[in-house]
Amino acid sequence: MRHPALLARAPGGEALGWAALGPASARAVYGGVAEVSVYVDPARSRRGVGRALLEELIATSERAGFWTLRAGIFPENAASIALHERCGFELVGLSRRIGRMPDGRWRDVLWYERRSASVGSP
Repeated sequence: MRHPALLARAPGGEALGWAALGPASARAVYGGVAEVSVYVDPARSRRGVGRALLEELIATSERAGFWTLRAGIFPENAASIALHERCGFELVGLSRRIGRMPDGRWRDVLWYERRSASVGSP
């Protein structure tokens, strides 16, 4: 299954942000599950770019047949948590010390999921 990606551009052409899906697993049974990544240029934050990207990524994912989207978010990233919750994601868990930063620090990750109401069975 293809994993869509989107790019938001300003009228002048500069990139404002992007959103993409990646595989949640190589196993066929999870073929309709994807991991979400969203990035907005910090200079363009709080202008609706992230929400527009995530809403379009959700619609695109459903057209592509994905039934569940997952997002791993660092606990202190309140803006990302709020964005995902506004777009229908729910907190489903916490993984302690699962992310390792380039400087060697270990990070907790909150796991959010969004189940499609139109793709797959309830």
